[in-house]
Amino acid sequence: MKDRISQLIKASIDVKQKVLQDEKLRETIKSCVDLIVEAFRNGNKVLFCGNGGSAADAQHLAAEFSGRFYTDRDALPADALHANTSYITAVANDYHFDVIYSRLVKGTGNKGDVLVGLSTSGNSKNILNAFDAAKEKGMHTIAFTGESGGLLKEKADYLVNVPSTDTPRIQESHILLGHIICELVEEKYFSKGD
Repeated sequence: MKDRISQLIKASIDVKQKVLQDEKLRETIKSCVDLIVEAFRNGNKVLFCGNGGSAADAQHLAAEFSGRFYTDRDALPADALHANTSYITAVANDYHFDVIYSRLVKGTGNKGDVLVGLSTSGNSKNILNAFDAAKEKGMHTIAFTGESGGLLKEKADYLVNVPSTDTPRIQESHILLGHIICELVEEKYFSKGD
């Protein structure tokens, strides 16, 4: 069993090594940081959405902005769209699960806001619909996916596609890259000289 544990840790490290070596992906992360800082400076917000483990990651990253990361500072306007279970269950029941995020984006999104969708496959219907709604509202979109980008690849302004097809390894890298974005946004937004 210890060998299997070592194999799993190595598999996670291998994916992160690929991320580290991917210059285009690192440039995309920088662009995402710049975009989010600009959105916050313009009085806009960042909305997150995902399903299952990706919903947990979406909520985690939203909390890093609205709570704090390293710095004792004011809250930043960020929220995870699935956090209201009464809303989610009502809309899924009365309409369809595929529209749980798009309805909220249509109702609460504003031009200049940023929508971050997390989907390891890049094919989650409710995330795809949310990106369509975001485009209609004039919002910016960032997709966190696996290697191929799935259907989100064509809908996202920025694609953070982790070079893996293994769901747990993709999610581990999503939280790593999300934390990097949160840390750099916090540094840049609250910097006195920037």
